[in-house]
Amino acid sequence: MFDDVSTHYDRTNNVLSVGNALLWRVATTKAVAPKRGERILDLAAGTGTSSASLAAGGAQVVAADFSPGMIEVGKKQQVGNRNVEFVVADGMDLPFADDEFDAVTISFGLRNIVEPRTALAELYRVTKPGGRIVICEFSTPPVGVVKFGYSTYLQRFMPAIAKLASSNPDAYTYLADSIEAWPNQKTLAGWMSAAGFTEVGYRNLTFGIVALHRGTKPRTPAGAAAPTDAAPSVGLTS
Repeated sequence: MFDDVSTHYDRTNNVLSVGNALLWRVATTKAVAPKRGERILDLAAGTGTSSASLAAGGAQVVAADFSPGMIEVGKKQQVGNRNVEFVVADGMDLPFADDEFDAVTISFGLRNIVEPRTALAELYRVTKPGGRIVICEFSTPPVGVVKFGYSTYLQRFMPAIAKLASSNPDAYTYLADSIEAWPNQKTLAGWMSAAGFTEVGYRNLTFGIVALHRGTKPRTPAGAAAPTDAAPSVGLTS
């Protein structure tokens, strides 16, 4: 499915998000706070648009995605960008060493992985002690009227818009269903804590249509168990 939508993926995202995709990407990049020389994993990177943003300051970014079609489009779009490396990878079985990345991030991809909690465990494994995770994902608006309006948009208006903007509009019926089935902010924060991340917190973007979650891999001594009971916090700033 993602191979089929890869050709016009970025354009469709911009149209369906009414331009908010750029704002969400900026917020995610600020939350990751990439530094020159750091090695960063951008999982479910798609065509690498988010990866290029992370790499702009000199970080070395691995853009990993399960879809070969997305990777091929990304390589063409980022040709000549020496700070972005594209890799076909399964989020539930990452082809990377333990403690390899200074930061890991995934935007709008965790809900597309069959077992998201397995993916979180893998992201924990490949993050260096003291490293950070940032997840940008569709979420649950806390205000009832916003939630109702958003649900109406997903089910009635988005499929019609996708027919005009996407190379495979039927895929966006799945998108709407996956968003509405995805757990809320506190549940995802709990999953991150259970995976071992500490200092877990989140903040809402665009009235809670999207939430930005963050956490840290603790600096534990070799062989020590990572804490799994950290309480999620809210209200973090980017």
